[in-house]
Amino acid sequence: MIESVDIVYGLAWGDEGKGKIVSAKSKHYDMVCRWNGGPNAGHTVYINGKKYKTHIIPSGIFAGKKCVIGPGCVINIEKMLEELRMLTMAEFDVNLIKIHPNAHIITEDHIAYDKKHLGHLGTTAQGIAPCYSDKMLRRGTRAVEVLEPNWIWDGVLDGSILCEGAQSVWLDIDHGDYPYVTSSTTMPYGACSLGFSPRKIRQLIGIAKIYDTKSGVDPLFPETLWNDPVLNQIIELGGEYGSTTGRKRLVNWLNLDKLLKAIKLSGCSEVIINKCDVLQKVGVYKLIHGNELMEFADISKMKTYISNALLYGSGIDVHDVQFSGDPEKI
Repeated sequence: MIESVDIVYGLAWGDEGKGKIVSAKSKHYDMVCRWNGGPNAGHTVYINGKKYKTHIIPSGIFAGKKCVIGPGCVINIEKMLEELRMLTMAEFDVNLIKIHPNAHIITEDHIAYDKKHLGHLGTTAQGIAPCYSDKMLRRGTRAVEVLEPNWIWDGVLDGSILCEGAQSVWLDIDHGDYPYVTSSTTMPYGACSLGFSPRKIRQLIGIAKIYDTKSGVDPLFPETLWNDPVLNQIIELGGEYGSTTGRKRLVNWLNLDKLLKAIKLSGCSEVIINKCDVLQKVGVYKLIHGNELMEFADISKMKTYISNALLYGSGIDVHDVQFSGDPEKI
């Protein structure tokens, strides 16, 4: 029987550090489930000082929890097997990983189409959109048709559940900056596709960074940002390189207007803001609010301003704001 469901998801354009948060919180749950996306997502976590990257397998595997890849996900079998080998070599129990029978399979044709036709949108060229297209056209291949039965999930959700989102609000297929979006529902209500009632949701935990980043093409992140020496310093100090593609992420100052809108749209009750230590290393504290660039004397003043905006903003129902720096800790 399901006791409760908490959902972790991104409030920006991805790469907010969701994997780190899920990995740290997983020890308090019975199951960790992924509901959207495929190998276009990359979650990086640190365990005992060692760095691990996963792309489809939920970060709960690092805490020894039963992990489910949901029906809204798409799977590249070869890449998944690579992750399983990596986890096995690191002595994590991969038998805890199960896949919903209705998850869809990415083929070589999907990848080839992506590379040939979708590069102008800045996709990761992983075949995600073509796979979802075939799913919607009712001609896709589902996991139950090709995977060994021991990998297929029995559909039973039990105990306390933590759901791990991939990508973010502004990459959502319906609410993001179309067409520069992903091909699935990134909003937290998409997690209900795993098979639970919305009434079971206890907490919506939204993740952001104290500055904004974007992988790939997006008019909201103009190419002129590459010319800013401080933003380039943030790229290097923050390690802002895509987990999936390795390409540099464009950086801009935190757009508080967009963050507030994302919170209103998705309804999160708790916000965690990562990478505060990066700005402290740079020594420059700026954000955009009311379409104006604001600068603060120190990180403390900037945090206070953000907290007040999130806790007391009109139409905002956030009851807790946390700030994080060390990538190995919340």
